[in-house]
Amino acid sequence: MHPSSLFSLSDHLGLLSKDGDPLEVLDGTVDFERFRDLLVDGLGYSNGAKGGRPPFDPVSMFKVLLVQAQHNLSDARMEFMIRDRLSWMRFFGFDLGASMPDENTIRHYRNRLTQSGTLERLMEAFDRQLREQGYLAMGGQIVDATLVPAPKQRNTEEEKAAVKDGKSANEIWPDKPPKAHQKDVDARWTLKIGGKVRHRPDGTPLPQIATPVFGYKSHISIDRRYGFIRRAKVTSAAQSDGRQLPDVIDTNNTAADVWADTAYRSKKNERWLARNMLKSCIHHRKPKGKTMPERTARANAAKSAVRARVEHVFAHQKGRYGLFIRTIGLARAEAKLTLANLAYNFDRLIFHERRAATG
Repeated sequence: MHPSSLFSLSDHLGLLSKDGDPLEVLDGTVDFERFRDLLVDGLGYSNGAKGGRPPFDPVSMFKVLLVQAQHNLSDARMEFMIRDRLSWMRFFGFDLGASMPDENTIRHYRNRLTQSGTLERLMEAFDRQLREQGYLAMGGQIVDATLVPAPKQRNTEEEKAAVKDGKSANEIWPDKPPKAHQKDVDARWTLKIGGKVRHRPDGTPLPQIATPVFGYKSHISIDRRYGFIRRAKVTSAAQSDGRQLPDVIDTNNTAADVWADTAYRSKKNERWLARNMLKSCIHHRKPKGKTMPERTARANAAKSAVRARVEHVFAHQKGRYGLFIRTIGLARAEAKLTLANLAYNFDRLIFHERRAATG
């Protein structure tokens, strides 16, 4: 092909912009530079006085981790995709043919941000940005949790017992460091009960399908007005939803209402909500051995119409991001899910800004 018939790089990028490059939209909606100081502090960058190879730009690397979370890519696959996608290169600020991060660099940056607690602070910083832009946490909050699978572990009965006793991987496999490095002793098995509970005419429940799941659980609360994730927590899959309620409540919400399903209804949680001047809109359970009173059923149905909004968050993350924990350990799972929560909030901001622009 004659060189004159080839598009120049700028022409190609111009066509991507014309077609609506989603990363360009993201870059124009979120002020990433406001994260720079937090990133520099969390990464522990020096002033360069000692020389050595200069590190990659911290904002660029944060964008790399964000896009990696959006596409659920391994570090090795992310290295390839950075070199392969021109639109991604532009978003990250990397020049074609210049040095780009490899899989070890990507892993290093994520680990540094995880160990320093910076990812959680970034979540809080973006929440402040939202409030400054007028997206206050309003209308009450909706709490829920979802299971996030991780690679299944193949352990002997003795090893399983050691894991349940809370021993570390190095304690369980002291003579096999490579094996210990690949073992996740924080994730747990649980049963996912599928579908809505249905009852026979006499009030007894019909059987439900129970699917075993190994991994972690993502607990979140969103504000009812705008649907942003305001608080989050990660636990093993076996942890009770209801026990996490105080940890995911957003005290900045302008309304007192708290919606959640029956997993969160307990005397302890009701007392905690009342003590903190919050109004419980948590579903009521069916009385044991009795039919659900019609009044309670209607009240639960009205609450479900509100509570369904949090299910859209998980559907977005699982459908678009393909949520799956590829890493080992709770701390890294928290990093993965915090990045996924940030990515969701960025997408949500784009949605609101577009709607405001179109009236």
